[in-house]
Amino acid sequence: MHESLNQLFFFIFSGAAILATLALFGRQPLIIAYILLGVLIGPYSLQWVTDIETISSISEIGIIFLLFLLGLDMQPKALVKVLRQATQSTIISSILFGITGYSLGHIFGFSRLENLIIGVSMIFSSTIIGIKLLPTTVLHHKHSGELMVGMLLMQDFLAIIVLLLLMSGNVNVRELTLTFLALPLLIFGAFAIVRFLLLPLFTRFEQIGEYIFLIAIGWCLGTSEAAAQFGLSREIGAFIAGISIATCPLSKHIALSLKPLRDFFLVLFFFSLGSGFNINLIPKIGLAVLFFTCIVLAIKPLTYFYLLRSQSESPSLAWDIGFRLGQNSEFSLLIAYMAFNNNLIGTEASHLIQAVAIMTFVFSSYIVVLKFPTPIATDERLRRD
Repeated sequence: MHESLNQLFFFIFSGAAILATLALFGRQPLIIAYILLGVLIGPYSLQWVTDIETISSISEIGIIFLLFLLGLDMQPKALVKVLRQATQSTIISSILFGITGYSLGHIFGFSRLENLIIGVSMIFSSTIIGIKLLPTTVLHHKHSGELMVGMLLMQDFLAIIVLLLLMSGNVNVRELTLTFLALPLLIFGAFAIVRFLLLPLFTRFEQIGEYIFLIAIGWCLGTSEAAAQFGLSREIGAFIAGISIATCPLSKHIALSLKPLRDFFLVLFFFSLGSGFNINLIPKIGLAVLFFTCIVLAIKPLTYFYLLRSQSESPSLAWDIGFRLGQNSEFSLLIAYMAFNNNLIGTEASHLIQAVAIMTFVFSSYIVVLKFPTPIATDERLRRD
């Protein structure tokens, strides 16, 4: 069965709107709704949508925009300030979580490479859940907010390195050498074009929002395509494109204008992830998923608590940040997706990473909403804007 594009979008976005509404009432991140929709109506269950290849190819644009916006957020001065506070705890926790994931994977009989990728997928916490459930006053005006943002930024930086390594996947020595030479050339060319062409254009036509929007999209996709021609991935090109205009006065405006477009394609991306989730594998990986989930929910808050206490942070702040970062990340889903596509891990390992990420999203969100101040707390005493 091959659906028309109109029918595909109807099933995906109408269904996503319904499940997203239920997710919000259940105090859950919207990512879960998109993934669950893919599981429900994809080829392994109701089979309302079977043309997953089309959706997957379109949704890859969302990853390009995601990395472009991540690059845009990499403001050098602010980055140095918050990373200085968070570097030690982030690096130590990343090593501990990586070793834990590798060891657990070994217990359940996965290969060494699969164990390595499973371990890497456990390093990161969810930026979406961490920021969305943090009161605005804490996010912008308190030390705990700055510290948590710094830790998430440091993790994002590590995640980008991992993703770039996965994207460069299967290459031989000659290709790797050419890529090594092409990367600085692309970076230099991107910054030169921004300085001598884009910045003057932005300055002259900054009042025309539609033009700035088009230039930003063209720059993102153009640099992505240039990266592909150099033998790099399109995602690497998008990230370089974002960094190259991060210091531009219009960077925040560009980020705001592109976020709806990014979200449109990311809905498709997370739907395609869910639709590729074979529920028939649950009996095979169910025990491992439950075990991994319990370990993540227990070890992450404890690790962050002791690391932050060792830096003279108060117990209340250490527990607060520990539980807010006590889940796996949306980057875990990206890592599983890219590692599987590059034939680095098998189906069971990929499904394990995805299922553990989703389970920790759910339970961690409930813990934070019930026990700590959030904008959507069920208890009036804990509700903070």
